[in-house]
Parts: sequence; C-alpha cells; structure tokens
Amino acid sequence: MKARVQVMLKTGVLDPQGEAIRHALGALGFDGVEGVRQGKVIELDLAGDDATAAEAQVTEMCEKLLANTVIESYKIDLS
Repeated sequence: MKARVQVMLKTGVLDPQGEAIRHALGALGFDGVEGVRQGKVIELDLAGDDATAAEAQVTEMCEKLLANTVIESYKIDLS
C-alpha cells in the first residue's frame, strides 16, 4: 500500500519560502500571482493491505516526526 502525506504550514503562519517564490515568479514576468504557500510531499510504501491500520500508522508517523503539528497541518492519501 502506498501513502502520500502532504504537509503545509497552517493558515496564518508566515511562509517565507512561499513569499520568495511569489517574488521570483513576478520577477520572471508571471504577473497576477497574489500568494504562494510552499509545502512538502512524503511518499511511503507500506506493507499490508489494511487501510485502517495503515492510516493509523501514518497518522502516528505524522504526529511524531513528519509534521510539526504546532505550525503545520497534514493530509494523508492512501492507495
């Protein structure tokens, strides 16, 4: 089973990387970009076929290591 975790800064948390990307896009002539939020994607290959157990395991991974839950939120997609 594969799991994809999308980690993003929570709304209201300053995103300096996103702001740098927005500024660079403007400098390259891409007008009209009013905001950019930058995040990360983590892909995991998991043993087993139990989606409920896999989601619980990946949630625990996110809470302990993959996301800083004070300032970041995460979304898990299983396939």
